[in-house]
Amino acid sequence: MSKDGARDADSITRVETDSLGDVHVPAGALWGAQTQRAVDNFPVSGLPMPPAFIAAVARIKQAAAEANTSLGLLDNSQCDAITGACQAIIRGEYADQFPVDRYQTGSGTSTNMNVNEVIAAIAASKGVKVHPNDHVNMSQSSNDVIPTAIHVSSVIGVAEHLLPALTHLRGVIYEREALFSEQVKTGRTHLMDAMPITLGQEMRTWREQILAVEKRLEAVVDELLAVPQGGTAVGTGVNALPEFSRQFVKFLKANSGYSFRSMEHKFVGLSAVDGPVALSSQLRGLGIVLTKIANDLRWMNSGPIHGLAEISLPALQPGSSIMPGKVNPVIPESVAMVGAQVTGLDSANAIAGQSGNFQLNVMLPLVAGNLLDMIGLLANATGILADKAIRDFTVNTDTLNASVGRNPVLVTALNPEIGYGPASEIAKEAYKTGRPVIDVAEEKSGLSRERLEELLNPLKLTRGGID
Repeated sequence: MSKDGARDADSITRVETDSLGDVHVPAGALWGAQTQRAVDNFPVSGLPMPPAFIAAVARIKQAAAEANTSLGLLDNSQCDAITGACQAIIRGEYADQFPVDRYQTGSGTSTNMNVNEVIAAIAASKGVKVHPNDHVNMSQSSNDVIPTAIHVSSVIGVAEHLLPALTHLRGVIYEREALFSEQVKTGRTHLMDAMPITLGQEMRTWREQILAVEKRLEAVVDELLAVPQGGTAVGTGVNALPEFSRQFVKFLKANSGYSFRSMEHKFVGLSAVDGPVALSSQLRGLGIVLTKIANDLRWMNSGPIHGLAEISLPALQPGSSIMPGKVNPVIPESVAMVGAQVTGLDSANAIAGQSGNFQLNVMLPLVAGNLLDMIGLLANATGILADKAIRDFTVNTDTLNASVGRNPVLVTALNPEIGYGPASEIAKEAYKTGRPVIDVAEEKSGLSRERLEELLNPLKLTRGGID
């Protein structure tokens, strides 16, 4: 009861019964006894399974109902009621009816039954009697539904969110690199001055890294198109007709738009999560690439007085609560934190992948939630990196040109003409005196000023080779 004596809506319950007995369920909830037991048993994180995962389970339920109907196991009214409920869930309706915590039973049975119960309740509201186990879960087990949902949700997440974000980032980089194809800057190895490069070359490196990640992601997504649905409890397909898995993937392809196929030896998809762990590894790899780009931007932006100050990132917000006028590289910092988080989630997935005991992996919900979190974080970070950092940074041309011209490492270009030893002496003198290397070389190399200008041309040096 509330303080004013009125009854709280959540305190009004109904009694549901399962194989263990009676359970009190909130009166307005569409879920049943098994879901409520999970809600009561797992008050761990307050984080339910991601909506994209619930939608994937609904896709599976829809395809299973259609397959079972095609095999004469469900009547048309039951199939229509189940598929209608599934489509509503996929659209995001009934989102508040899936409260089960991610840290639950390792098979994900609680989430599977949550979806089964909600679908049955929606069907009942339309006047069709559908049983959560006998009809919605027909020819299925949590042990093949949840692994299949991991594959389905990951494929859709990568294809519809992450890969488009990466393509966008590549496009933004490509546009900017073309502008800076002849903007020379000092290269750096070990954070120390090295031979000159162009800013365009540096940015193309980022673009090529992103392209390589995309190709690796596409390869692992193709692996995940093979699903273990039809393996049921342990991989043998008990309680499912032999034709079920073939029919299932036909309907899953139709309702998802993706070329899913039936895994040949379904035991693999139940007892192991090798494909999802491979995806996790590639997502971690993307996090590493984004962190490298973010750190390059932070270094180039450092200053503005006592740093590299090669570029100026967009000023997005005040950088300090105490230092007026300070502006920080907030977008690269955010992206770097995403990279760190993704690395941690991948480590958790690796441990989860080791938890396959005989015919079932028992950390399936953890892998499912982590993968979708990783995909979402990386897609969002990729977008803000493109649009709020790389697209609009400005180049401090004077700073770049001044530093390149005074870089003693330019003397490397003289090695073929005067040898490493004499070139080293010229570099040391230039470092010591702070004089331009060309002036010192004119005194000590025996080469004419004209020849030195040809050999030490920074833009020419970015193109490699031997003069």
